[in-house]
Amino acid sequence: MSGDGNGWARCALGHRHWGRYGAAGVLITDGARVMLQHRAAWTHEGGTWAVPGGARDSHEDAVTAALREAAEEAALDPAGIVPLGEWVDDHGGWAYTTVVAHALGELAPRAANAESVEVRWWPIGEVATLPLHAGFASAWPRLLELIGVA
Repeated sequence: MSGDGNGWARCALGHRHWGRYGAAGVLITDGARVMLQHRAAWTHEGGTWAVPGGARDSHEDAVTAALREAAEEAALDPAGIVPLGEWVDDHGGWAYTTVVAHALGELAPRAANAESVEVRWWPIGEVATLPLHAGFASAWPRLLELIGVA
């Protein structure tokens, strides 16, 4: 059912996470840049940069959820994005999956809902200098390997 993933879950480590069935987001690259979302102040770790993403619904795999979130938060057409790989941050009973994807052509993201202040392209070399969401910051070195930069 659409939207049934919204809600809090507790992982085996005792932490609270948004997404009853886990969560997913998409890191889109064109080879030189990545697309990131500036998170609204009211969101978890608001004011930071990360990938568009959110709660998975019960019927969704990680790729489906990540592409849906990109459409909802950044006004991106999933047909313009090709998934290349995934990185899973498993917390025991709850996981966040970052889908690494390539843009098929020129994508023009925009803040499409209240969760985004801005969505834009960043040169890969500048990402580590941004105020990053803690989960994304810890995943960034592994994600660089997946996009073939590290």
